[in-house]
Amino acid sequence: MAAVRVGINGFGRIGRISFRAMA
Repeated sequence: MAAVRVGINGFGRIGRISFRAMA
Protein backbone atom coordinates (compact mmCIF):
# COMPACT_ATOMS: atom_id res chain seq x y z
CA MET A 1 0.00 0.00 0.00
CA ALA A 2 2.64 2.53 -1.08
CA ALA A 3 -0.15 4.83 -2.30
CA VAL A 4 -1.45 5.16 1.24
CA ARG A 5 2.03 6.04 2.52
CA VAL A 6 2.54 8.67 -0.16
CA GLY A 7 -0.96 10.03 0.43
CA ILE A 8 -0.33 10.55 4.13
CA ASN A 9 3.02 12.19 3.39
CA GLY A 10 1.65 14.36 0.58
CA PHE A 11 -1.90 15.11 1.69
CA GLY A 12 -1.52 14.47 5.41
CA ARG A 13 -5.05 15.12 6.61
CA ILE A 14 -6.66 13.99 3.35
CA GLY A 15 -4.34 10.98 3.33
CA ARG A 16 -5.96 9.75 6.52
CA ILE A 17 -9.43 9.86 4.96
CA SER A 18 -8.15 8.14 1.81
CA PHE A 19 -6.61 5.41 3.95
CA ARG A 20 -10.02 4.62 5.42
CA ALA A 21 -11.71 4.71 2.02
CA MET A 22 -9.02 2.49 0.47
CA ALA A 23 -8.78 0.10 3.42
